[in-house]
Amino acid sequence: MRIVLATLNAKYIHTSLAIRLLKAYSEHEFKDILLAEYTIKDPAMNIVSDLFQKLPDVIGFSCYIWNIEETIKLVGILKQVMPEVKIVLGGPEVSYEPLYWMKREAGVDFVVNGDGEETFHHLLQEIRDEHKYHFVYGAAYRKGEELIVNPPRPKSDLNTLPTPHRFAEDLPELSKRIVYFETSRGCPFNCQFCLSSIEVGVRYYDIERVKSDLLYLIEGGAKVIKFLDRTFNINRNYAMEMFQFLIDNHQGCVFQFEITADIMRPEVLDFLAQNAPPGVFRFEIGVQSTNDETNELVKRRQNFTKLSRTVMKIKASGNIDQHLDLIAGLPMEDYATFRKTFNDVFAMEPEELQLGFLKMLRGTGLRAQAAKYDYTYMEHAPYEILSSHVMPFSDIIRLKRLEDVLEKYWNSQRLAHSVKYLIRHVFPSPFDFFQEFGDYWEERGWQKIGHQLEDLFTRLHDFLTDRGTASMDIVTGLMKLDYFLAHKYKPRKIWWDDVLDKSEWTKYMKQIAEQPERVSAKLAEAGLSERELQKFIVLDELPFRLAPVLESISGLRYDGELGAEAGAQPEAGARDGDGRELRGAAAEGESAELAVAVAETGAVHNDPHPGASDGRTLLVVLYQQDESQRAQYYMLPL
Repeated sequence: MRIVLATLNAKYIHTSLAIRLLKAYSEHEFKDILLAEYTIKDPAMNIVSDLFQKLPDVIGFSCYIWNIEETIKLVGILKQVMPEVKIVLGGPEVSYEPLYWMKREAGVDFVVNGDGEETFHHLLQEIRDEHKYHFVYGAAYRKGEELIVNPPRPKSDLNTLPTPHRFAEDLPELSKRIVYFETSRGCPFNCQFCLSSIEVGVRYYDIERVKSDLLYLIEGGAKVIKFLDRTFNINRNYAMEMFQFLIDNHQGCVFQFEITADIMRPEVLDFLAQNAPPGVFRFEIGVQSTNDETNELVKRRQNFTKLSRTVMKIKASGNIDQHLDLIAGLPMEDYATFRKTFNDVFAMEPEELQLGFLKMLRGTGLRAQAAKYDYTYMEHAPYEILSSHVMPFSDIIRLKRLEDVLEKYWNSQRLAHSVKYLIRHVFPSPFDFFQEFGDYWEERGWQKIGHQLEDLFTRLHDFLTDRGTASMDIVTGLMKLDYFLAHKYKPRKIWWDDVLDKSEWTKYMKQIAEQPERVSAKLAEAGLSERELQKFIVLDELPFRLAPVLESISGLRYDGELGAEAGAQPEAGARDGDGRELRGAAAEGESAELAVAVAETGAVHNDPHPGASDGRTLLVVLYQQDESQRAQYYMLPL
């Protein structure tokens, strides 16, 4: 009997842990199990053709909110071309309402509910042998015209499940894909909008087994491992031991965790601040709402003060990127209170802020209470809300515009200096900037057309100019800096018109070639001629002193106690393409004039950039100067 375990991933770089778990559990008895991964963008006929040629007897699909609609279409076609094939659905999207899916698509023969390993294996045995499907706990099946849902199966002992991470055929792809990994199942919380709230309690894999699997993946070339644990840090001792193990053995691999920030203990934060290698850990933190009434209604326990303190302490350490999540449309969260939620969270300026919209997931408590809050929502996945008792559809579409601009201008980090300046010094709040720009973006019809990198800059410049924004010389200068830093190689074109005239450019290039140590010691060591320098350097003259402007947007914006302390740290000197301060030779190479210019700026008080108007700056950007391939920039006062 040939079994094909298939799924449609959201992107090619993703991998499916579920189908590997099923294969690992059953392959000792069923030798002919194939894995087939596609994406939701693949044409249906291409997928059907590929599955047809594998000559399966059973096809099992792993189903999620992002792939269920495409999967259901595939089932209908597959049953037409291979009517004898048994089709099994499993996964969180079908587990809680199996009858709905079997009624909707007659081609679905079975649905596996909950933990799938033991149930699917038992089901395969019955398909092969006696067809006594009523014995398969955790499965739904057809008996003639009747649809039957069997009682649930007890939860699996995770340590009886074979590892899904040792398939030889996965090794060549490890470095090109995201590896999904679980150290536990279940969630200790009861948030009514989340499927994880349905399973009570948390089960763990043996930690030594987890370490062994992780080491195998790291040594096999894995570059990104994403942990699927709903709250990685719920067991402090387990999390600490895992953090230490990964710090000792990461070999450059990046690890992403979902953590609950308000329960993070101070000693864990201190440990991470002191020991986590920069860029190796990424934290995803679900905030969702800062409205107390909303959190109480959805049974979400959250201490935002503690959460903020955790986020800011991690941010102050500078070695862990943080991705914070918000959900628009929760009960009692109207447009005004969501504006407050957004600004509360954006004050911490996380590396990424994900704005999602409430989804009425099958099986959740909030879906069962939809009528109570007058929710209207999409009939099919992703079940996104269209309105609620306090948020009409008009507000939803306004927030959609904000979300679009947030992704393009903050989460992409392509205009980090420019946007930070605008939200700190120009607009009343971050929300107001993204909303006003989002409305302008739609008015111009830009959501209907694509964009190149330079379009992001010209469109922001048009928006700011049309609204009569003050300090446009400073904003434009920061946008130039961001544009230069967005390139790995010297850009061939620029989006602005006011360029250095040829005589000035030649004069500056000659001075830099003759005195490269004014830019950096590393450049001086390279000994490049003026002709060679021209291949790697761009220059621009800014009509203000850049150093005090950068100081005014440095540090941490959060107004809490920790933020005030951390905010005193200036960001001056040489930086790479991500805006990180360069240390070592490059930073030491700052000119004496520059060092004085930075020192003179002093603390930032009422004037957001004191002294900026007292002079000009020659912006020097160097490309391809080290293995990182990040642009490096320097500020020479004029």
